[in-house]
Amino acid sequence: MAFRDFSDDAAPIQSNPADGHRASTRLANRADIKVLQLLGREIVSGIYPADERLPDEASMLARYRITRTALREAYAQLTAKGMIVARPKVGTSVTPPASWNMLDADVLRWHLETRPLEEIVTSLHPLRRMIEPGAAALAAQLRTQEQLDRLERAYQLMKSAGQDRDALLSADLSFHLEILVATHNPFIRAFSGQLRAIMQKTLPSGWDGVESAALKPARLLQHLDVLEAIRVQNADMARMRMEILIDDSLKDVLLGLETGADGALSEGVARILAANAACT
Repeated sequence: MAFRDFSDDAAPIQSNPADGHRASTRLANRADIKVLQLLGREIVSGIYPADERLPDEASMLARYRITRTALREAYAQLTAKGMIVARPKVGTSVTPPASWNMLDADVLRWHLETRPLEEIVTSLHPLRRMIEPGAAALAAQLRTQEQLDRLERAYQLMKSAGQDRDALLSADLSFHLEILVATHNPFIRAFSGQLRAIMQKTLPSGWDGVESAALKPARLLQHLDVLEAIRVQNADMARMRMEILIDDSLKDVLLGLETGADGALSEGVARILAANAACT
């Protein structure tokens, strides 16, 4: 069976199994899920540093007011995510971030919720640059007419959103997710859960940067350029245009986060942009 034989319409993007957030939400009333979310955020934020032991069991039970079973179940899930390790006669310690499953839906969300957004977008930019341009190239080769129509619809919704911020953000997200679907590759499509989480967090700042620099017409045109490359099935052009769009989206987010009232960039953001330009 070829990847293309997988049904792209069997399940909408919103039900992508890679996005584990809904499973956690459904179980949010369980004590182990609640403490999992608390501990996960605290580990990512540095409250419990890497290579240090967690407090003993009695202290954790008292702090979180949970049962021993709930704590152990939360520990089991954190262990599966690579975030903690238990050693006999030593206790349970936080592992270095290099051991964490960064693409796990919970781990990614904890980073998005607790780490500085500037840090997150610069770390995730290379990942998006590796995946989305290739996805655009593959979509140009394999897209169906129905998928092209959905991509066209997403672009038109972006273009017609005007001052409706929610409509613009929703259409922009849909545009990028539809490209993943059009690859007909279940492994690439599985990234849609992570991409959704990343873009939902970063798109508002990105469009703030676009508006502060009066770049909205240019960004809409860039999306149209990607669409047209996919329409004419020019894979190389789709790849190149998506690379440009992803690079500019990083600049937009950083502009939205750090542009001051006088329109000047902070020294830190200027340094990040310069480093990024040197690498691309």
